[in-house]
Amino acid sequence: MSRLYATYHLSCDAAAIAARAQALALEQSIECPLEAVPEPAILDEIVARVDDITKLAPGRFAVRLALAAVTAPPEPGQLINMLFGNSSLQDDIALVDVEWPQDYLAAFGGPRLGIAGLRQRCGAHGRALTASALKPQGLAPAALADLAGTLARSGIDLIKDDHGIADQAYSPFAARVSAVSRAVAEANAARGGHTLYAPNLSGSLDDLRRQLDLARAAGAAAVLVAPMIVGLASFHALVREAEGLAVIAHPALAGAARIAPPLLLGKLFRLLGADATVFPHSGGRFGYSAATCRQLADAARAPWPPLQPCLPVPAGGMSVDRVPELLACYGEDVMLLIGGSLLSARDRLGAAAAQFVAAVAEHGAAHQAHNED
Repeated sequence: MSRLYATYHLSCDAAAIAARAQALALEQSIECPLEAVPEPAILDEIVARVDDITKLAPGRFAVRLALAAVTAPPEPGQLINMLFGNSSLQDDIALVDVEWPQDYLAAFGGPRLGIAGLRQRCGAHGRALTASALKPQGLAPAALADLAGTLARSGIDLIKDDHGIADQAYSPFAARVSAVSRAVAEANAARGGHTLYAPNLSGSLDDLRRQLDLARAAGAAAVLVAPMIVGLASFHALVREAEGLAVIAHPALAGAARIAPPLLLGKLFRLLGADATVFPHSGGRFGYSAATCRQLADAARAPWPPLQPCLPVPAGGMSVDRVPELLACYGEDVMLLIGGSLLSARDRLGAAAAQFVAAVAEHGAAHQAHNED
């Protein structure tokens, strides 16, 4: 019987942890007392098993469950439901890790392009990649296109919509994608560049598909999607239909799930097909620790055959003066995302973006020279 192994962290008195772990196993499998089970086969094959209990600190434990794979097939919605559906309603528990059977990896597929594919598309080798965002809310398509053109002429590798820009009246999706894609294409032609534009896809699955078609027709080479906003199943379906386009996963709403960031933004988004995963770096606007950020990047990039590695994209209030720190933390297989700090330069946006690009390139050259010595 094939099983998934899920690890949870929960708060509990030591005297009650065995019973609490068993209750968790029932909640995440049959959701009823053992006495209500009418068939021995269900007890043997369907009920989750408590595989291990480890004390982490006084009153805090790691519980590892063996979940029957037949209850959580390789379909995103049912998988996350059986991993953490009901138990996510208990505010003293978090899902921190999952070990999947090998056939799940092939079934989900993982990144279609991965780090190597993104590097090839951007023509970025031997250095980290650079990214920026189009904002603020309220700008018309022409204004966003002007920003995108300036960023692309400065050599930024990837330009994405801000995740809050969707299909609003002041910036309709079709008009925005057409204008921005044209501006990026003109900048690429002028400087021989390879900047990618990733419009933000949002709404129902029908909306996502319509927007994907519009983005492809406009010549966009990538798309931005927030898996927790659109739903994991819709995200995975979109990845399969976005053949040839880079898929960038945004972390919006991920903090509401009480799923450990390295698992959710690193492993799970990668499993479902994100080529790159955006997350808040420590010391910015959000509260992730440096250790969590490193674990997340490791989860996104570590060998996980047959899945390709996913490119980590630290963001969230970053600035050019933090480039050395960021690259010291993540190495060269990373995409640094600086948005508001660059846009604050206003009329000097081009110079600020070029400074960002130069700082990353300089570090990459130094890194290559060190490796050759």
